[in-house]
Amino acid sequence: MKNSVISGLLLRTALAGGLVLLAACDVQQQNEQRSTGATVSEANAKASSGLYEAPASMGAPMETRERKTQIILPGLEDRENYADLDESPVHLVSQAPVSTFSVDVDTGSYTNMRRYLNEGQLPPKEAVRIEEFVNYFDYDYPIPSDQDAPFTVTTEVAPTPWNGNTKLLHIGIKAYDEPHAERPPANLVFLVDVSGSMQARDKLPLLQSSLKLLVNRMREQDRIALVTYAGNTQLVLEPTAGDEKAKIIRAIDNLTAGGSTNGEAGINLAYDQAEETMIEDGINRVILATDGDLNVGLSNVDKLRDLIKEKRKSGVSLSVLGFGTGNLNDHLLEQVADFGNGNYAYIDTLSEARKVLVEEISSTLMTVAKDVKLQVEFNPGIVAEYRLIGYENRALKREDFNNDKVDAGEIGAGHTVTALYEVALVGSNGTKVDPLRYSDPAVLTASQNELAFIKVRYKEPEGKKSKLLEYPVMVADMHDDLRETGNRFRFSAAVAAFGHYLRDSDYLGEMSLLDIQELAESSLGEDIQGYRREFVTLLELADGLNLASR
Repeated sequence: MKNSVISGLLLRTALAGGLVLLAACDVQQQNEQRSTGATVSEANAKASSGLYEAPASMGAPMETRERKTQIILPGLEDRENYADLDESPVHLVSQAPVSTFSVDVDTGSYTNMRRYLNEGQLPPKEAVRIEEFVNYFDYDYPIPSDQDAPFTVTTEVAPTPWNGNTKLLHIGIKAYDEPHAERPPANLVFLVDVSGSMQARDKLPLLQSSLKLLVNRMREQDRIALVTYAGNTQLVLEPTAGDEKAKIIRAIDNLTAGGSTNGEAGINLAYDQAEETMIEDGINRVILATDGDLNVGLSNVDKLRDLIKEKRKSGVSLSVLGFGTGNLNDHLLEQVADFGNGNYAYIDTLSEARKVLVEEISSTLMTVAKDVKLQVEFNPGIVAEYRLIGYENRALKREDFNNDKVDAGEIGAGHTVTALYEVALVGSNGTKVDPLRYSDPAVLTASQNELAFIKVRYKEPEGKKSKLLEYPVMVADMHDDLRETGNRFRFSAAVAAFGHYLRDSDYLGEMSLLDIQELAESSLGEDIQGYRREFVTLLELADGLNLASR
């Protein structure tokens, strides 16, 4: 092991107890004090030193990769609900050459992980959705010039950092971004959970502060209404012009928590209100803010899905902001946002609220493409096997791609979507599945110039018929050395690797937290907002928690 790694390991051992104590401090204060990150020259210097060199092959996990049992702090009630999804499997290209899935722009899993680490715990593996980790970050993809071509698609292929015998295919989509001043008028209904479970400081008080950030971005032509639900539902604020900020903020400040949680009644009233004040060619959206702890009315995911699928036919979208700890119903909130043609964000700090509701307001509110599907066909003459990293609950059938009746994800203005495939080339040592004895020799006639072919299908926000975009991935563009790749490739790979680590994935091989940290530090780039540097800090926290538990 490299001397620098050994030194770092000893240092982390000495500081492990301190890291755990710091992790239990005020979460909001920690995130408000983010570093602005390293400079480009510093990142390039680390890259040139080869610190992120890939392990030679898959193998038994090293001791430094061992994921210790989750630490539960005294007094923390744990009634949180997550969907336990199996990792996407390896597919033989000879049997299943096509991979199809719905895009996902949710980020809730990443910020929820951050909350766990800041509280001095490792998250349960079922709370980790790797695509939401990767999609939390912007990768500086080229921006489309106008809305007639709503996407740019960027690809890059290079060695996989955690497996030197495979390649990583990075696919990046960037949506057209509407300037804030040109954004269509918005008809928003805040649907706020004021039940007894929302009394904690990281629930209703943080929720109120978060919504006020959004109110301060509203304009005269925008409209805001406020609906609350607990045991009963109430229209607290009639639709109010966005420039009447004092009136709206006063209504938010007057909210108090108490009682049971009848989410079904609240959803019905919020949609009814949004439909009554519908703005043609505008943004019509319900923003649900809750911990998801429903205990009156519909609390079953399947029944809520049916309710919201019916409501979305009106043209009103539903986005979800999750709050709090101990009883967070992550599975329900993520699914509700999917059913409502919206997005799910978990708000753990006021800084995160600012990111979602101020910095990314257009992405959060304004849809530029709906029912967006991605399909990748792999060339059997070049690729033997592949696996999609993440998107386990977004998989579609091959025939669903051309079926405009099949629902898929929405992309907001300026949104970034990133997908990663780990692929084993024909003749490499990276394959995991034995080849068929009687395989079809026709693959030998396949084009040797293309590694894969990407298709993106989408509908315009008010469209009924989908449009198709196509992009080849050329063999000639494949890098042989990880050091030849850009920051976006290496950083997204580091984030995905950390997701694998938290899921205790066998696919990660011998890659340790120290290796992941070096890879991330080599690809910080400009990092104006400090989000990448914060990721490195989270890696250090995770390392400290593991060392402290030994």
